[in-house]
Amino acid sequence: MASTPFPPQDPYSLGEEAYRGGEPFIDLGYVVAIIRRNLWLIGLIIGICLAVALAVTLLARPLYTATATVQVSEASQRVLDSQDPNTEANTWDYDRFINTEVDVLTSYALAEMVENALNMSQNDRFFRAFGIRRAEVAGDGPQRQKDAVNLLRRNLDVSVPRDTRIIPLAFTSGDAGISAQVANSFAEQFIRADLKRKFDSTAYARDFVSGQLAEAKQRLETSERELNAYARSAGLIRLTDPISDENGKTGAGGSITTASLIQLNEAANAARANRIVAEARWKAASAGPLLSSQAVLADPTVSALVRRKAEVEAQLAEESSRRLDSHPDIVSRRTELSQIQADLNVSANNVRRSIRSEYDAAKAAEGALSAQVRDLKGASLSEQDSSVQYALLAREADTNRQLYDEFLQRYKQLNAQAGVSASNISVIDRAQVPAVPSSPSLFFNLGVGLLLGCAIAGGVVFLRAEMDDSIRVPEDIGDKLELPLLGVIPLETVEDFDLALGNPKSPVSEAYYSLAGSLLYATAKGLAPTILITSSQPSEGKSSTSRALASTFARMGRRVVLVDADVRCPTLHIKAGIDGEIGLTTVLTGQAALSDAVIDCAAPGFAHLPAGPIPPSPTELLGSAAMQDVIDRLAEQYDLVLIDSSPILGLADAPLLSVLVDGVLFVVEAGKARRGALKTSLRRLKAMRPNILGGVLTKFDPVDVSNSYSSYYGYDYYTYNKAGGAGAG
Repeated sequence: MASTPFPPQDPYSLGEEAYRGGEPFIDLGYVVAIIRRNLWLIGLIIGICLAVALAVTLLARPLYTATATVQVSEASQRVLDSQDPNTEANTWDYDRFINTEVDVLTSYALAEMVENALNMSQNDRFFRAFGIRRAEVAGDGPQRQKDAVNLLRRNLDVSVPRDTRIIPLAFTSGDAGISAQVANSFAEQFIRADLKRKFDSTAYARDFVSGQLAEAKQRLETSERELNAYARSAGLIRLTDPISDENGKTGAGGSITTASLIQLNEAANAARANRIVAEARWKAASAGPLLSSQAVLADPTVSALVRRKAEVEAQLAEESSRRLDSHPDIVSRRTELSQIQADLNVSANNVRRSIRSEYDAAKAAEGALSAQVRDLKGASLSEQDSSVQYALLAREADTNRQLYDEFLQRYKQLNAQAGVSASNISVIDRAQVPAVPSSPSLFFNLGVGLLLGCAIAGGVVFLRAEMDDSIRVPEDIGDKLELPLLGVIPLETVEDFDLALGNPKSPVSEAYYSLAGSLLYATAKGLAPTILITSSQPSEGKSSTSRALASTFARMGRRVVLVDADVRCPTLHIKAGIDGEIGLTTVLTGQAALSDAVIDCAAPGFAHLPAGPIPPSPTELLGSAAMQDVIDRLAEQYDLVLIDSSPILGLADAPLLSVLVDGVLFVVEAGKARRGALKTSLRRLKAMRPNILGGVLTKFDPVDVSNSYSSYYGYDYYTYNKAGGAGAG
């Protein structure tokens, strides 16, 4: 590297300002220039597209579009008072609802309903409306019907409404009458399909409930049969009818055993009470004298005998007061009294015995009933054990009966409500037979052709511009190579180049002065002391640029040495008219001293170091430490060291030299250099991580460019008139 250190500079650090100049990222003027350059191609493409659109319009078969409109509400009205909750309005999800309705309108099932209603598969006019002849249609079987359905679906246009519940149904065909007929049929079948779906949904519910009802009935019958079978096997006889029970349940109680136990228990209690009463009467009757018992005295016979006895005793007392004891009347009274007393004793004893008999009968009845109650208690306890399973079966029968009743009630309700809902769809406008065709439209097709032509032309121009890898204008240095643009050198013939370069007022000299000015500020520290000048391919103006820059900087008062490092094809010594036998290669091989090889030119401050003889291995010489030493020594003696190297493609000379200098100037020929070659060269060069100062565009022909970019580039250079004044040349 040169003795004066220049830190490596990012080759893109100055590039954006250099080749953008603060302009917008999309240069509209450049775009317009590209369009003007390809104007003939754009016009040709647009013309072809317009011609195709016109031909399509003239050759196309006229089509007619008929439109019917239907209104779709979120909920339908019910004829009955009861409202199905599934039909309630769902306004929060209206978008999904209306999209669902549109999908139903475009479904295969609805198109099939329309085909069945209109029998379009057997209508040759329908197929002719789409330009299909009968011979082109499949047989009269299902395939023909399927083709008709597909035609209906493909030519139906259903738009999703926005902020409205009106859905337009547009059908297009080559027959105006067919279009109106099919559009109206779609609207009608849409309503029928909606009602059919509701009826089918209710029918499904009815079928489901009917099935559940049959199952519930079967379960009820089975459970009741099992209940009866168990009661029969267990010997259980129930008095309660499970169907006529006031609570509607089959009770586990109410058996004959229980009823008998209750009745016998009541009878036993009554017998016990009777026995207690009879026992009390007997005790009262047997405790005292025979006629002292109230039970005896209460007897009618005894009471009659007692009254008769009293009467006879009264008569006997009266007769005794008047007669003797032997008087027949007294004897008769006494005999009668004895008989009454005897009868009274017999009757009293009979009454006492009857009380005893009643007591004994009551006691016996009590004992018998108590024994029967004890027996029935045991039977009842045994029956209760059997009634546990009976109660479970009875409870299951009750549950099945309730389910059966509920299903039966729901089934009756569904039968009453089936199909009584009004449709939430109504026809707003029926389709009318169109009087004029909807297509083809000449203006529409021409507009489409124009837009399509513009799009194709834009794409073609864009692809052409992208695939055009030539560097035509200065902006291509930045856009395509991503390098800062340092200068633009106008095109001059080889014969006139040296003359123009020698004239300080020529456009070529002015261009190189501008390039030299850019190099003065190409780095952060100003002009780089050592600069390598290279290009991607030969004959791009690399050597001419080296000579011109050396001469320009020399006229600017700099001490400049121009090194011809293109040792494979040296030309600088020929242009300068000097001897090239001693030069760079002889210095690097040690055959000559550097001071002997450097030749001063006529211009002050300008020296040449020719290439010297062509060596057998140029790459080894240029990449050696001796080359670095030569560059360092020249940098100490001169203000600027310009090195003209060989092209980059196919050679390693320039990349090796790029790491030995402070900056690299990349030369590009306008209109010749190919972008692919340039990119490859730059990749090889950047792989060495050099300090690329920028690019210079040579052989630029502004006249040729202005023909293509006349609205973007002016091509008149500012020149001098013969009188010494300035003017436009």
